[in-house]
Formats: sequence, C-alpha cells, structure tokens
Amino acid sequence: MDALRQSAAELLVSAEDSRIETLLAEFLMYQGLGRPGESERRAWRNSLPVLAEDLRAAGLGRVQVLLEHRLPLTSKRADAVLAGVHPKTGRHSYVVVELKQWSRARRWEDSDVLLDVDGARYSPVLHPSLQVDGYVEYMRDFVSVLADAPESITGVAYLHNASESGIEDLRGSHVPSSSRLFTGQRRGDLHEFLTSRLAPDSGIRAADDLLSSRIAPSKQLLSVAADEIQEREQFVLLDEQRVAFELVLAEVRKAIHADSKTAVVISGGPGSGKSVIALSLLGQLAREGRTVMHATGSRSFTQTLRAVAGKGSTRYRSLFAYFNSFMSAERNGLDVLIMDEAHRLRQTSVNRYTRKEVRSVARPQVDELFDAARVPVFLLDQYQIVRPGEMGSVAEIEAHAAARNLPVKEISLHAQYRAGGSEAYLDWVLRLFGLRGDGPVVWRDEDSFTVEVAESPDALEERLSAEIARGFNARMTAGYCWPWSDPRSDGTLVPDVVIDDWQRPWNLRGDRAIGGAPPSALWATGAGGFDQVGCVYTAQGFEYAWNGVIIGPDLVWRTDRWIARREFNRDPDFRSVKTVDDATFDRLVRHVYKVLLTRGMVGTVLYSTDAETQEKLRELTSRGDTSSPSTSL
Repeated sequence: MDALRQSAAELLVSAEDSRIETLLAEFLMYQGLGRPGESERRAWRNSLPVLAEDLRAAGLGRVQVLLEHRLPLTSKRADAVLAGVHPKTGRHSYVVVELKQWSRARRWEDSDVLLDVDGARYSPVLHPSLQVDGYVEYMRDFVSVLADAPESITGVAYLHNASESGIEDLRGSHVPSSSRLFTGQRRGDLHEFLTSRLAPDSGIRAADDLLSSRIAPSKQLLSVAADEIQEREQFVLLDEQRVAFELVLAEVRKAIHADSKTAVVISGGPGSGKSVIALSLLGQLAREGRTVMHATGSRSFTQTLRAVAGKGSTRYRSLFAYFNSFMSAERNGLDVLIMDEAHRLRQTSVNRYTRKEVRSVARPQVDELFDAARVPVFLLDQYQIVRPGEMGSVAEIEAHAAARNLPVKEISLHAQYRAGGSEAYLDWVLRLFGLRGDGPVVWRDEDSFTVEVAESPDALEERLSAEIARGFNARMTAGYCWPWSDPRSDGTLVPDVVIDDWQRPWNLRGDRAIGGAPPSALWATGAGGFDQVGCVYTAQGFEYAWNGVIIGPDLVWRTDRWIARREFNRDPDFRSVKTVDDATFDRLVRHVYKVLLTRGMVGTVLYSTDAETQEKLRELTSRGDTSSPSTSL
C-alpha cells in the first residue's frame, strides 16, 4: 500500500471526527516511516478538512484521495494525489496536491525559487510550485502507468491559510513552474481548476491503476550522467535536494559578485541523493560557464564517472579529479569545487608518489581543497568513514573552516532513495551495528524492501542469480577477511574467498579487464561483475538492485554485543596497532559493513561465516533462507 485511500466524501467524514489522524499514523508505521510527530498531526488536522470541504464544494465527492502518497523508491510523500476521470477525454486524470499552512511567504534574499516562511522548520524553503513540480515529474519518471500519458498528471500547491497579499512575492517571481498555486482567498479558482481536470465520476479505477502500476527501474546515476553533464538535466531534485542545489548556485553568484568565499556542507545517508546533487550542480555550473570541477577520494567512483559521464569527450572527462589533485592548485582558481564522497577526505594528500618539492610544503588536504575554489562544496555521510586517515566529518570540516574564518552553510538531506526508499532499513542497519540507538531490533519486510538470511554462500549466490534472471542487477560483497591474489599468468582469477566448498575470486585490482571480469573501477556497474566478490572500496558510492553481503570472521556477535577481531582482517590499512588502535578498528569495521549493507535498492541477502552471528541475523530478520524468488515485490 503506497497511500491511505478514501473518496473525497469519506475523507470529509473522517477528517471532521478526527479519525483520519489515527488512520494516517497507523499507515506511516506500516510503511516503516516511523511515528508522526505533533507538527505532522497538526498539519493533518488543519489542512485535510479544508481539502475535503473544497472537493465537496467543487462537486468532486467521488474522486479518490490518496493521502501521504509515497513516491516510488523514496521516503518522500506527496500530501495528496487526487485520482479521477478527465471531464473531456474520459481517461484517467491525477492531480498532486501540496498543502501548506503558510499565511505569509517572502523571497529569500533575491532568489525567485527559495523562500523565507515564518515558522518554517528550516530556511530557506523551496517555492511550493517547484516542490510539487518535482513530485509530478518524479512520478512520470517512475510510475509506468504515467509513462505513456504524462499529460494525465499535474500538480497544485494550495496555501489555504494565505491571502493574496501575503504571498505577493510568490506571484511576482519568475518561477518556471507548470504547477498552479492557489490561496484560501481564491478558493473559487481552485475549484474551477480541479473541475477542469476531474469529472464528478468515481475515481476508483484510476486509483487502482496508479497504485498497482509497475514501478520501472530507477534511472541509474551513472547511466544518465553523460547526458546530464554534456546536454541537459536528467535528474529530478526533490525538496531538500533542490534546496541544496539552489543554495549552492546562490552562494556561487554571491561569491563571484562580492569577491568572497563560502563553504557548503551537504550531509546525508547513503541514497539520500548527494551524488545526484553533485552531478546536477556540475552540469548546471558548466553550462553557465563557471570554472567547476568534481572530485572524490574514490578511485572506482572517479574512473567510472570519467568513463561514463565523460565518454567521448576528453574535455568532460577532465572535470573529474581526485582530492589529492589540488596540492599545487591556484588559490581560488576555480569558482566551485564539488567534493562528492567527502567522508573519504584524508589527513594529507602526500603519498609515495608525491614530488619532493611538493611534499615539503604539504598542508592538510581539507585546507588545499578550501583554497582551490571560491565555493568548496562537501557532500558526505560521516558513517561511511571506513579507512584510517579519513577525516570527512561535518565537525572536522567546520573546525578547519572556523580556523580560517570561513563561513559554512550546512544542509542536511533526510530523504532516502536507496533501499527502496526505506528509512526504517537504514535505521535497522545503524542499530544493528551499534551506530545508533540502544541495540539491534527485528527487521520486518516492507513492500518496497526485503532482508533475507541465506544458509550458505551457495544459497546466497543462487538467491541473487534468481533475481538476475528476473531482470534485476545484483552484486556480492564481503568483509576483507581473505587474501587477495593477482591473476595467474594465464589470465585466470584466483578464488581467494573460500568458505567451505564455495569459492570465488575478489574483484580485479587493476584498470584492465581480464578473462571477462571488469576492471576494478567498473566492478559495480560493468558486465561480468557478479562473478567476483567486491570489497568496500569498489562498492562504496554505487548501488544495485539486489545486494548480497558476506560478514566475515572479523566482526562476530557474542551473547549481547559485537566483537571486532583484527586477527581475521586482511586489509593492509588495519595492520598497524600504532596507526589503528583497537577502538578505531572496532568503529571502522562496523562502518565497513554498514556501507556494504546499504548498497541495495530492492533487497539485501546476508550470510555470516560465524555460526552464532548467523543465528543472531536469523533472529533479527522476519524471513530466513528461501529457495525461490521473493513474491513480496
């Protein structure tokens, strides 16, 4: 169930007697979206009776109202989607409604798209017409029933507490929006618009078809990056994503005009859209003629972006660099430097290949990156710090900025687009590894995401192979608990990952494909990657539909806690006790498995090599091993 569904007439009754609050609260809990807070309940109390009364007054009591409609593969929800029949064509017709309790709204500084709203949870906020535009476009992109009839859905923003004078700035702005905006003072205009899109007929069939529609596979980040950078926008940015995008553009214009400097930090969990924002910014700023570059600390991620987003053009390939590429960069030589995966910042850029004359004047890497651009933009998830020497937390970046008297604008992304949009799954993973809360909790499968425990590595591989046969992509990863050999002289790979009778090779280390295995940087995206086991360094930053994870003997469950066992870990970065003490190793190995468990879009299949840990995983999941493909999707 993607929404709580009632006819407009039913909504009027349940809103008047307050039953709708209870129903919506139960629905959100069912969806794994948590218990609603008082502010959300208050919004329902104040807005839903108004909407229901307007539908009644417009003669649309039989229209279906889908409340808190969850956008596919995200945790984002539209306030309401109206489903009915178009009065002229007789075909399905849908209206996405964004309800705002605002009484007044003003432009934020000189922006047309960002607003300052009294009492808003954060400032600035996105223009509501653009917000609902994003929902409409996103649904067109992902809901198959809308793919062939994009004209069947439109959007409105309804500021039912506002007068026209209270939103003068919104009317006067030049916002490129296709969604209409209405106030409570002009309810008649809203009724006229709704009746132009919806007939008085029943909307049951339209609602049925929308809610049962096949959800097309997500636009994979890298498959559209070439168009994004070289031609036009391909990504739909929603809510905080769009705010972050617009805020960076505003800071860039301000910095160039005033000859000033500002840092921007955008933080969010895996799948919250950080890389989508990064590539959207890169494309927009490049088209505006700004001097802009994209940098990461991930060899796999950077090389994949160069190969895919910059294919056919050395000019665009050169936009993608590494964090350590800016040791000798000209001060403020760039307008903008976009640092994706900034949790992988290192203490220093110096390595064994660094020239002596550069090594002697080396500074902290974050200072080099601050210096390189007027507006350095850091996108990060501090729970993905997995190697010793990485320092990309919000607090560390802000501390370095403060030491330079450099202002920082911080934006937090709360939405979830990976793991089927399940915030509950991300919370479950963080609690599982003791990174949040007071201990592991039992996972319950959702319509959009499932977690399973395989009884053996063979069963794990068979489970993922079944999903590949159904058209999904999948990868297997493991903790770094086995040796890692180079290919044999005849080009065959050594099956280093050995568990009982099951054995598979690691992904390649180098930049050349060998024997059907893709090069290291393309393991997560290239053909043939499923036949090797990936590690955290090749999986981090990527996503695939089905995610198989082998938890090795370096992290085991004993009685009531996790025990990190350094002696079973083969990662060279973790060998030195002097460099990585036991407490740091314990924290980093949990981060490693947290990263591995959060790569999947549809489902995760787990297996532990340790019997007690395997039993604990069974206890914490709502389904164990299965020999047939999941039927819950």
